Amino acid sequence: MVAEGDVRVVRCGGSRLNYRRAVFTADGKYLLCVSGDFIKLYSTSTEECIHVLQGHKNLVTGIELNPQNHLQLYSCSLDGTIKLWDFMDGILIKTFSVGCKLLALYNAKNGNCVYAITPKNNNEASDTFQLISIKLPKSVDQECEVTQLTVIFDDVSESPKCTAVGRDGEYIATARGLNLFVFYLKSKKLFRIPLSATSKKGTNNNFTVVTCHPEEDCIATGHEDGRIRLWRNFNHKQEYTYTSLHWHHDAVMDLAFSAQGTKLLSGGIESVLVQWPFGSESNREYLPRLGAAIEHISTSPDGSLLCTSHVDNKISIINASLRVSAIIQGLVKGNDVKTGLTIDPRSKALVLNGKPGHLQFYSLQNDKQLYNLDIVQHEFVQQAGLQYFDLVKAVFSTRGDWLATVEELQGQDIDGLEMQLKLWEFEDKSQSFVLNTTINMPHEDQVTCLCFQDSEIDSPILVTTGKDGLFKVWMLRDDSDIYKESSGWICDFVGSYHGNKATNCCFSSDGSLLAVSFEDIVTVWETNTWDLKETFCQPPGKIRNLCFGRMKSAKYLLASTDDGFINCWNLLTCALEWRAQLNVSILLSDSSSEYIAAFSCGSESTNLFVFKPDKPNPVYIQKDVCREKVQWAVFVPRDVPESIHSESHHWLIRSQLYFLTENQELMTFSTESPEEKLTPLSKQLAVEESMPVTPFHILLGKRRQQEQDLETEKISAGSHKAQGVVAIRELLHTPAHVLPAASVLCTMFVNSLLISKQAKSAGEGSKDVDMESEKSEDESEEEVEEIREEHELFPDAFSEEIPQKLLKSQEKELRRIRKTDYSWISAL
Repeated sequence: MVAEGDVRVVRCGGSRLNYRRAVFTADGKYLLCVSGDFIKLYSTSTEECIHVLQGHKNLVTGIELNPQNHLQLYSCSLDGTIKLWDFMDGILIKTFSVGCKLLALYNAKNGNCVYAITPKNNNEASDTFQLISIKLPKSVDQECEVTQLTVIFDDVSESPKCTAVGRDGEYIATARGLNLFVFYLKSKKLFRIPLSATSKKGTNNNFTVVTCHPEEDCIATGHEDGRIRLWRNFNHKQEYTYTSLHWHHDAVMDLAFSAQGTKLLSGGIESVLVQWPFGSESNREYLPRLGAAIEHISTSPDGSLLCTSHVDNKISIINASLRVSAIIQGLVKGNDVKTGLTIDPRSKALVLNGKPGHLQFYSLQNDKQLYNLDIVQHEFVQQAGLQYFDLVKAVFSTRGDWLATVEELQGQDIDGLEMQLKLWEFEDKSQSFVLNTTINMPHEDQVTCLCFQDSEIDSPILVTTGKDGLFKVWMLRDDSDIYKESSGWICDFVGSYHGNKATNCCFSSDGSLLAVSFEDIVTVWETNTWDLKETFCQPPGKIRNLCFGRMKSAKYLLASTDDGFINCWNLLTCALEWRAQLNVSILLSDSSSEYIAAFSCGSESTNLFVFKPDKPNPVYIQKDVCREKVQWAVFVPRDVPESIHSESHHWLIRSQLYFLTENQELMTFSTESPEEKLTPLSKQLAVEESMPVTPFHILLGKRRQQEQDLETEKISAGSHKAQGVVAIRELLHTPAHVLPAASVLCTMFVNSLLISKQAKSAGEGSKDVDMESEKSEDESEEEVEEIREEHELFPDAFSEEIPQKLLKSQEKELRRIRKTDYSWISAL
């Protein structure tokens, strides 16, 4: 049994930006949004990510600006903590431990008090939720426990959009089902406003969203039938009134008032932002064609900007004249990832399904979308029952010069199969893929797999397999027209095996062999002649995954079957090397190492097994990777290999393993703790460390490095100087609003100025060394020659340049120059 190490499963780039409402800063220059376990600070003008606030150990579920300080932010998480941040400097100021899961966060507008939604009795399986008031203790400690919790509502909706705080924290409005509740905090009065399930017109009155006017006693609610109601006089049981607004044909997904309350904004599945002037709602304005259904709406405190969060994981920043000024695009969350996860060899981007009919290229390093590639090139209309072409397969060539895609007709009541195979060539001029060849119906039935030959050859080869029982070899030929000025793809070979369905295919690492699985039989073909060399038929079980070993394990072929086994064959002996019982849903090899990863999905959790093909025993096991089923996985090569000492973690040195869950959460494995990932304070705040390298710096880089080395030697001789440098740097480079009291810094600063006796003796010792070095210059040439020979026996392996041997005449001239007095230059 392999011991489970310190490898952690963490949410990585691509988390949902639309999980909660985004928050503008007070000046509207920046936008804060939730992204998995992190909080991201974006510039509203450049769309760039400025800071990533890391510290929560679970999903962040709510963020709110601190009403007492507009440069600070509160956040809550499923880890049961509320954290206070200085978001402009990316510093965690304080952590409040609540002790229960927090699902939403609301500001009280006054005092050190916040509101949160938690499961009742802190039970994960509970379907009842409560709204509580949390008194944040005033303490100088960075971590403190919360002791004062008060339940306000014991039965509220789980959705944060169904609860809102009204007019400077005077009342709280919450909706559940067909009832609207209003609770006044000072008088402790509760008012309930019920609605009937349906009216005479057959409308659906269920509440979907609640928001409060910032200055007046007015509550706006959205409903399932697309209606918006403006409630007034709700502090009287029988005298409340409401105004009904209707434009949306489906459920209202979010509502928001402007900062001054002069406008009401609404959005839904129509992808249209509707602006209702408060008091004259008939003069509404529209911003159409936003690309996807609107899930959240936020407005800036200064009223200059607003933003909409969309279901495709996009945030649109809109100015006051209702024009989109910037777009922050995250990893697009589609209905289903049919292409799987692939890596573009050129950009090192993660490639998968994006918008319908598109491929998205997503940078894992920068956590942002690079661009979309329109594959289908058809206009997509979002309506139930319509037929449309969708992308189902995609694969890159080894060097990234070619991209192969397969698209199929989707929808209901399809008479026959319609399918296209497209080959795209990378164009250097446009730095994008351009369509080269379109092949209608490459197979008579669905395409099950496609792969490029994994070798650095000039003429690429593509293999496709289909349910029609055939695998086809496609090659690039320069005879697509009579002038032979362009190239196109043609079918060069067709293979089959006893009419069985071809399910998987893959090339060996050197491209000399092709393995094709036909249901429960694996065939091996030679790529030079396309001759069938061997067939492997073991105990029955249809082949689910197929892959070759890499590097030293290139002689092995592995396959997983749907009856719960992994088979490993030795291609040199054509014998079964070993067989293990494991129900594997995903089996993939790392192109940068010998390791192979296998995901075993059970009824309640998923386990990971990492092994080398030469041995059936895994080198690493990670149990309970996630509670959901893992859909896809991919090894991503690292730009710089990691330095990992643990032998069981060597599979993470050259590559990083990413996987996608059923809920389309992108996860990865990391050996670093959250504390190690945090950038040290001194590195975040030191300006000189982040300055770009200029040509002047390049010219004088060596000279400056030598001066720094001399200063380092002097500082090591006198420890008091090192302490002084650290003390002054922390004092001057730390923002004033996060510095501790002056009494705390005084002792450290004064001590740094004192000169100890040890420092003095060290200085005297350095003088003695200088005197000895002067005496050594007068030694004879024979002694110098002997010393040089001794040093040549142990060359410095870390030196950038190997010093050349000097002649005796050059050494005499060098000693004469050293004794010459150049002090007169200082007068100039």
